[in-house]
Order: sequence, then structure tokens, then C-alpha cells
Amino acid sequence: MGEDWVLGPAAGSSLLLCSALLAAGCALGLRLGHGRSAVERGVLAWLCYDALVHFVLEGAFVYLSVVGNVADSQGLIASLWKEYGKADGRWLYSDPTIVSLEILTVVLDGFLALVLIYAIVKEKYYRHFIQITLCVCELYGGWMTFFPEWLVGSPNLNTKSWLYFWVYLVFFNGLWVLIPGLLLWQSWRELKETYFQGADLEKKYE
Repeated sequence: MGEDWVLGPAAGSSLLLCSALLAAGCALGLRLGHGRSAVERGVLAWLCYDALVHFVLEGAFVYLSVVGNVADSQGLIASLWKEYGKADGRWLYSDPTIVSLEILTVVLDGFLALVLIYAIVKEKYYRHFIQITLCVCELYGGWMTFFPEWLVGSPNLNTKSWLYFWVYLVFFNGLWVLIPGLLLWQSWRELKETYFQGADLEKKYE
């Protein structure tokens, strides 16, 4: 159990890269959200980080998987995916389902995140339509990544290591379940409030 807590160089550099992207996303989101509520600044910070992860990390993964595979690739981002591959072996050898989902995630989810950032900053009427669409796509991606694997007994998942299971699989993937879920709830509340405001206005002018 003690060995699970020891971070090797590959794990350390991978976590540092993720932290750098988080810091960049937060800085950009907070700058874009200047003068807005704390909730909206937090949403923008998440969306900027989300877009960076889709385009930088997952975009690189798609490229490496299309021209070859992660296991035979070199470089910092390849090392990150090799490290994650210790938790989920499908990411090492261009599993067609994973690569297909990641192509959709990079292209569609990344684009939707950028559109949503613009919609929030410019206060566009379609903000919550895009927010709901993005969140559903994120949740669908998580479902299709893990549920087929669970159905066959999770042969590619490393659930014995504390680091690989709780940090790599549960924590990092759980973020893309928890936060989209919270954003869906926010959209639900906003749409509900807008509906009742409209209904009250109609009654006022009847």
C-alpha cells in the first residue's frame, strides 16, 4: 500500500502538466469573468481548462493514436498518456472505441466549450442551450468510455493501485461527471426562473 503513494518522475511530470493547464485555464477564465459573480468566474475558469484539456492533451492523444500509438511515442504528452495508461491500458494501443470517442470529444466538446465561453462573456441568449449540449456530450463520453469496460469485468483497468484507481481513474474522470452535472443543474434553475418570469409578465399584461 505504501508504494502506491510514491510518485515517480513520470507521474510527477504528468501531474505538473495537468496543474499547469489548470492554472492557465483558471487565469484566463478569471480574466474573462472580471466583474462577474464568483459562480460565473468559476464556470469560465472551468470552461477554459476544459477547452485546454480537450485541445492540448486529448488532441495530442488523438494525433499519436492515429499516426501510431501512445506506447511507442516519445515526448512530454506521450509520457503523460503512458502514465495514464498504467491505470487504463486501452489508451496505450489505439483502442478504436477510445480513439473514436476522443476524436468526437476534441472536435465537438472543444468547439462547444469555446462557443459557451463566448456566449457567457457576451451574454448571448443561447448560452444555456450550448451549456446543456456540452454537458450532455461530456457525460455521454464518460459513460461510453467506462460502461462497456465495466460490462466485461474491467480487464484493462488497474484497480489495485491507490494512485491509479482513486487519482487517475476516479478523481480525474469524476471531474467530468461532477462539474457537468452541476452546470446542468445551473441551466435547469436558470431556465426555470426565465420561464416563471415570462409567465408573470404575461399575467401582468392580461
